[in-house]
Amino acid sequence: LAGPYLIVITNRKEVGKLGGHTIWQIAETQVLPFARTARHLAETQLRDEERYLAMLNSVLQTPSLYFSYTYDLTHTLQRLATADEHFHTQSIADRADPRFVWNRHLLQDLRLPQFQKFCMPVVHGFMRIHSSNSINNRVFDFALLSRRSVFRAGTRFNRRGIDPYGNVANYVETEQILISEDATSSYVQVRGSVPLFWDQRANIKYKPRIQIDQFGDHVSALRRHFQDQVSRYGFVHAINLVDQKGMEKALEDNFRNLVLQCNMPYVKYTAFDFHKECAKMKWDRLSILMDQVRLDQNEHGYFYEHKATKTRQLQRGVFRINCIDCLDRTNVVQSMLGRVSLQQQMLRMGILRQGEAIAQFAMFEALYKAVWADHADICSVQYSGTGALKTDFTRTGKRTFQGMLMD
Repeated sequence: LAGPYLIVITNRKEVGKLGGHTIWQIAETQVLPFARTARHLAETQLRDEERYLAMLNSVLQTPSLYFSYTYDLTHTLQRLATADEHFHTQSIADRADPRFVWNRHLLQDLRLPQFQKFCMPVVHGFMRIHSSNSINNRVFDFALLSRRSVFRAGTRFNRRGIDPYGNVANYVETEQILISEDATSSYVQVRGSVPLFWDQRANIKYKPRIQIDQFGDHVSALRRHFQDQVSRYGFVHAINLVDQKGMEKALEDNFRNLVLQCNMPYVKYTAFDFHKECAKMKWDRLSILMDQVRLDQNEHGYFYEHKATKTRQLQRGVFRINCIDCLDRTNVVQSMLGRVSLQQQMLRMGILRQGEAIAQFAMFEALYKAVWADHADICSVQYSGTGALKTDFTRTGKRTFQGMLMD
């Protein structure tokens, strides 16, 4: 009400270096008013202004906001490597993927050339970078980056499903990166709410009732969603982990039927009832799902580029994974798919020898599990306000009674 404000990052914390570029996490910000005084506001307006500023500062204190002066965090390694010359002549702010720029509106009035060095796209999500790891005397960097979409943003129960433009709630693009002395590689997965018009309004019940909109144009919205995903990633294999009985059953039935009805090329659908298959702590049965998707994962591949020869391989498809919240079950499956891809990448780079597995190297095995478990917790806090469930499996590879009690 008092006029525009300028938001300035006043403190930062280094996350690590990715390909020589420093990645920073926002630690502190300051909100600076353009107006010299607020005397022109009435008393009620001043109270409203204070409330708005308190809300803004609360958002700015959200952890897991990241930026870089020299690296475009909004794009995957593959998108950066395959972009045309015009793309690379633009500033990082101008070429950033609008899906993942959380300060996009704030930057619109600061696009003049003299301001460009101060205008960095801010990404919300998760970033961990571990440098100078060593296996078989081969040194490499390992990173896990997740970019949360600004579209249909909101918290659990307040944001579910899809909008008419094909944007889904809790949409996150996750990129697992491996960099050795002579090559760079990455593997991308995405998650997002079941792409139907549905909601689950919070009430006093532990699990509020799921309501599917009977009048929404589900076909058009779902088609837009998958057309966008195919245009960005190639083949899309949707893995639906919701229960196939009880209140979640309607989501599985409708999702499956709509995919069949739309009959879209390059889109495949697999349903896997996580809770039923893994009941009574039989989490080894996740191998059933991994066997079902193995051929497609090999077909999708991963991004790889040799630094000297510029030999390049592109990732040709992506897994789109969801459960009811796209949190706990989703993260478990993503970590398993990420492990399969990382094993292949390490063999190709010569980090692992034929016949070796990541699990044989205790230090990196523990690191890998810890990073994915931390990823689960952060993504869960951002969407639901609490840490993730089932992280005992992600951290240790086993489901335990203690983990169940903690959940």
